[in-house]
Amino acid sequence: MSMLSFERKYRVRGGTLVGGDLFDFWVGPFYVGFFGILTIFFSVVGTLLLAYGASLGPTWNLWQINIAPPDLEYGLGFAPLTEGGIWQLVTICALGAFISWALRQAEIARKLGMGYHIPIAFSVAIFAYFSLVVIRPVLLGAWGHGFPYGILSHLDWVSNVGYQYLHFHYNPAHMIAVSFFFATTFALSLHGSLILSATNPKKGEAVKSPEHEDTFFRDTIGYSIGTLGIHRLGLFLALNAGFWSAVCIIISGPFWTRGWPEWWNWWLELPIWA
Repeated sequence: MSMLSFERKYRVRGGTLVGGDLFDFWVGPFYVGFFGILTIFFSVVGTLLLAYGASLGPTWNLWQINIAPPDLEYGLGFAPLTEGGIWQLVTICALGAFISWALRQAEIARKLGMGYHIPIAFSVAIFAYFSLVVIRPVLLGAWGHGFPYGILSHLDWVSNVGYQYLHFHYNPAHMIAVSFFFATTFALSLHGSLILSATNPKKGEAVKSPEHEDTFFRDTIGYSIGTLGIHRLGLFLALNAGFWSAVCIIISGPFWTRGWPEWWNWWLELPIWA
């Protein structure tokens, strides 16, 4: 397919962070750049390492493949490949790919004269992953506190960590994160359903305008945040969901070692109950 007219308009040179014109190129409709190359490199190497680790295991069942972190005895040192070293290399490749992708997004934003909302938002997701595989293990003194790479093994890890603190849902930061996740889903489902209902009217009726959308919510809840406002609200809610989910696991272990229900004893000890 020939390049569309709007592609020709937005496929501008410059804005690169590294490499200048040398890496300022596209493949089809996709901008690559230096960080695009890095993303591909880290993704391929990491995937091959996962495949190699799977080949050493007892099964090729996708659900049961498990690439485990090093034992706690290795602390924060490097472990042999077959004893957690693969996990360490895969983690490096994953972080390399994620960060490179975010920097590629920043380059595209620079090209188009946009704000950095997209790479910043993606960086919050990277931070959530980074907190699980780097920040918390470092604070606890061993890479073995990271989660394993595997479907069932990862779910087992989540369950075990939850039970380790008796009832993880009593973690206050976890409560905040879950609230933001539900609020994000609720707000954007309202937004999405409103757009669909406005742009898909009954047969014979005209497509509704943003004024109709604002009126609907003013009549429903007394206020409309507006077409731009709902996207800002959605971004705010989603980023907080990712941020507090990272906080809830970072504080579990390094800063709180007992059961999370016990943390709420401060509420029972308030003078008002006396």
